[in-house]
Order: sequence, then structure tokens, then C-alpha cells
Amino acid sequence: TTLSPQARAMRSSVATKALMAVTGLILIGFLLAHMFGNLKVFLGAEEFDHYAHWLKSDILYPAIPSGWFIWIFRTFLLAAIVLHAISAWQLARKARIARGSRYVNRKTIQQTYAARTMRWGGVLLGAFLVFHLLQFTAQVVKTGWNSGAQPYEMFVASFQQWWLVLAYALWMLAVCLHVRHGFWSAFATLGANTSAATRVVWNGLAYTVAVLLYVGFMIAPLAVLFGLVK
Repeated sequence: TTLSPQARAMRSSVATKALMAVTGLILIGFLLAHMFGNLKVFLGAEEFDHYAHWLKSDILYPAIPSGWFIWIFRTFLLAAIVLHAISAWQLARKARIARGSRYVNRKTIQQTYAARTMRWGGVLLGAFLVFHLLQFTAQVVKTGWNSGAQPYEMFVASFQQWWLVLAYALWMLAVCLHVRHGFWSAFATLGANTSAATRVVWNGLAYTVAVLLYVGFMIAPLAVLFGLVK
């Protein structure tokens, strides 16, 4: 049977929301893994540098050539980011069209702060992510270290500067607000919120993941700033 325009639009929105949910969960998984890697700075320069070099060379070797994994992973992660952003843009566009005039049926009171700021928060996250990659991956932006510096030296030299720790703290706050709302929304979209009890559980898990990420990402920069890691 031929679907009506409304049915096609509904099916398209469901698929887009599902894609956004899956890619969002992939990105949250990456953040948790990245957080764990950052904590290796407490083990000292040798351990941290070995971990950083291992990521770029020996993972899955010899199943795949040395150094290939990091590029395969980066391509996969970039695809997830792009698909997530495109899905968000498409859903926002459809919502504007469905809403009609911005002066009609504006219901923002029931939305949380995180929900209201998901869109501009995503733009902020993207901008800081570019800076972060230019800083530690491409090594174009040097924050207290010189060319040829090892990962541990770059990490410590960067976060010995209070302004960078403050910027990082604000960025991570935006990340965690985004994650808190996105984690809950993703599982709701995928059908996990089947009752009031499960909604409470998933909401609690969303807060737990967001707080874990914030503490896990901030503890190392703060340790460097206050001289506990040198």
C-alpha cells in the first residue's frame, strides 16, 4: 500500500531519531573510553606515553597493519559525529516546520535546561572539539609546549595554565549536560522506557554517566593545576 505523506514523514522521523540515538550512544562510549585513557596520567609519563603511542600503532596488529587502527577508528568516529549532527539538524528543521509560526504553541516551560540547550550546546561542543584536535592531535595549537613534545608533557604543560583548565571545565559542563539529556533520550527513542519505573532507572543512569564523565575528565587537569601531577 502507498503510505500517506504524513505516514512517510512519521517513519522518516522515527528512523532519524533512531540514528541520532545510536550515534549518540557510540559517542558516549567513546567519551568513557577517552576518560579512562586520560586517567593514566596518574601512572606517570612512561605509562601515559606508552598508552598514547599504543593507540596509534599496535591495536589489532598483526590482524591489520600497524598504525591503521587509529585511522579506521577516527573515520568511524567522524562518521558517527557527522550522522549525529545531520540527524539533529533534520529533526530541528522538521520541528520548526511542524510548529509553524514561532509565536504559536511555544511550550518551553516543561523542558529542562539541558533539553533547551541541546542545539547550541552541540555547536559549542563541535567548536571546542576542533580546538582540542588542533591542540593534542594535529599539534597546531601549542599550549605551553614545543614541537616534538610527548603526550604526557603536552597534557601537563597545557593544564598547568588556569585559563585552559577553566575553559575545559566549562566545556565538560556543556558536554555532560548534553550527555545527560542525550543518554536518557536515546534509550527512550530505542524503546527502553517502558514504564514509570524504567524511566526513573534510565534517568538515574543518565545522571550517573554525566557526573562520572565530568569527574573523570576534570580530576586529571585539576591534579596538574594544583601540582599533584608534574
